[in-house]
Amino acid sequence: MNLTDKQQALVAIAANEARGNMDALKSEVNKGFEAGLSISEIKEALSQLYAYTGFPRSLNALGALQQVIAQRTEAGLTTDEGREADVLPADYDALKQGTEVQTRLVGGQPFNYTFAPQTDYYLKAHLFGDIFARNNLSFADREIVTVSAISALPGCEPQLKAHVSGARNMGVTNAQLHDIPAVLRQRVGEAEAVRCEQAVASVFGEACQAVAPVDFNVWPKGIKNPYGKYFIGQSYLAEMDGVTNVTFEPRCRNNWHVHHKQVQVLICVAGRGWYQEWGKPAVPMTPGIVIAIPAETKHWHGAARDSWFQHLTYHKDVQEGASNEWLEPVTDEWYDTVE
Repeated sequence: MNLTDKQQALVAIAANEARGNMDALKSEVNKGFEAGLSISEIKEALSQLYAYTGFPRSLNALGALQQVIAQRTEAGLTTDEGREADVLPADYDALKQGTEVQTRLVGGQPFNYTFAPQTDYYLKAHLFGDIFARNNLSFADREIVTVSAISALPGCEPQLKAHVSGARNMGVTNAQLHDIPAVLRQRVGEAEAVRCEQAVASVFGEACQAVAPVDFNVWPKGIKNPYGKYFIGQSYLAEMDGVTNVTFEPRCRNNWHVHHKQVQVLICVAGRGWYQEWGKPAVPMTPGIVIAIPAETKHWHGAARDSWFQHLTYHKDVQEGASNEWLEPVTDEWYDTVE
C-alpha cells in the first residue's frame, strides 16, 4: 500500500461523504483520528467537497464530524486539533492563483469553460483559488479526496477520469492512484471501487474488464458463503427474515444441484446472472425476474462474466424429507458456452 494510513482514511471519509452514508462516515472519521488525521484536516476535506458533492452532503458530513468530536471528548479520547490554514495576504488574487493551479492540474494548458463563463470564474477563483490556497491540506491530498468522492458518484465518469489524470500533476504518484480502488473496495463498497478502477485503467491505458457492480447498501452482501465448496468463485450469504440474499462475484456460479421434495424460488434483485436447467438453454436473470424451480430438477445459477449478481431465494411446497443434492461443478468449458 503506497497510500499512508492518513490518506487511506481520507479516501474512505471522502467516498462516504459523497454517498451520504453518515453512519459509515462517522466510523471512518474515528478511524481517521486514530490514523493521525487532525480535526482541521478532516474539516478541510469535507468543506472542499461541497464543490464536488454539493452543500447538503458537505454540511451533513460536517455535522457528523462535530458529533464524533463530541463523543470522543465525552469518552476522554484525544483528538488532535491540527492547524488552521495560513491567512492569505491582503493583495491575494484568487482568480490569478486559481488559474495557475487549474492549469497545473489539467497539464500545462489553460482550461477555459467558455460555454458558461460564470462557472469558469467560480472554478478558477473560488475552487482552485480560494479553497486550494488553504494550506492545511496538500494539493496531493486534495486530489485524493476528490478522486475518492467522485468515485462514489454514479454518472460522473468523465470528471473522475479528468481528476485521476490531473492528480498526477498535483503530486499523487501512479502507485497511490492504483491503490485508491483497493481502499474503496475494503472500506467503502464494490461499486465505488470498480468505478475508480476503470477510470484509473483508462487514464493509464491499461486493460480492465468492464464489470457491472451492485450496491450493497440496497441488498446486503453478507458473509462469505459457508457452502463455498459447492461454488466456483466467491459468493456471499445474507439472511433476511425468511429469505436469503445470495451475492455472486462475476463468473461465480454454484454446482449443478437438485432440490428434492421442495420448490426453490429465485428473485433477481441486482446485477445480471444466469439460470439453467439440465438439457435446456440458459435463462438470463436481471432485476425483477422470478424463477420457480420445480422439485427434482437438475440446475445451476450464477453471475454473468462481467457483472456481480444478487438474488433472493427461499423454498416453498416443502415436503417431509426435503433435501438438497449437490452434483458436479459447472466447468469453465460449460460456463463459457452460455450466451
